[in-house]
Amino acid sequence: MTNAIAIILGWIADKVWGDPASLPHPVVYFGKAIAWGEHRLNKGRHRRLKGGVLAVMLILITFFLTWGILHLVRSIEQFGTPLAIALEAVLIFYCLAGTTLIKEVKDVFRALDRSLDEGRTQVARIVGRDTSQLDAQEIRKAALETLAENLSDGVIAPLFWLLLLGVPGMMTYKMVNTLDSMIAYRTERYRLFGTVAARIDDVANWLPARLTALLMAIAGCFIHPAGQRRGFFPLLRFIVHYGPQHASPNSGWPEAALAGILNCRFGGPHIYFGELIDKPFIGDHDRELSSADARIACRVNLWAEVLMVLLVILIVVLLGV
Repeated sequence: MTNAIAIILGWIADKVWGDPASLPHPVVYFGKAIAWGEHRLNKGRHRRLKGGVLAVMLILITFFLTWGILHLVRSIEQFGTPLAIALEAVLIFYCLAGTTLIKEVKDVFRALDRSLDEGRTQVARIVGRDTSQLDAQEIRKAALETLAENLSDGVIAPLFWLLLLGVPGMMTYKMVNTLDSMIAYRTERYRLFGTVAARIDDVANWLPARLTALLMAIAGCFIHPAGQRRGFFPLLRFIVHYGPQHASPNSGWPEAALAGILNCRFGGPHIYFGELIDKPFIGDHDRELSSADARIACRVNLWAEVLMVLLVILIVVLLGV
């Protein structure tokens, strides 16, 4: 189990610095390993099997390599424990993406205020769809959908797996999530090769996605535009209704939470890698979104993250770690 001090230090570091663009990042190396394997294996026959072997091998290597390094550091005489706490704090810092995510979404709305082309360019940094033909409303929707979905992927799920399996579990989850983001698309190129990676990601995110929606619902009851308050239980009913309608078994839950809080509609058809992917709608009020909605959504994300961090620290302390 991870030390509570390491969790606090890692989370504070993320709040202060966000993703360290000037430093080597483990996820960058995860991506290079995945790309290396995909270019060599994603061809010929048995693509589903080869993609599954690649995914499972990278996941196992990530867990046991992280566990081995931490075990080795802890075994150092005299300074092993403080060094292990420091290393865990650094890895937790690398695994959390809450601050950078909120900054990127704010940048999208600022860019869009300047021009449509700048908005398209900026939103392309955080979404996988084709942004070249998006209008202003579609850009805002894309940014907010990503904000909701990545609250689960980038904050709540890593902390969930940190609580269950310590820092090795958290790092392994980041590998699972990176695999999903790179090879788990329903396009001609990845449909077979990314099948196993997609299913593993679905399992890893099943409970965290629903926990994310619950935390957002709690936060949304206090952070809400005047005159649009749903109340906690009506919001839960909205989430339970729309969450399962998404093509993904998990992404719809945080998206439904944010759509319910903002009283808007997400989803619909989008182009990914040149192919039209028809996504179901989340919500029933297709109103015009604004920068005020982005500010509310960012506050909801922040407070949901704070609630999760406090929950994890409380459980770690109660367990006497």
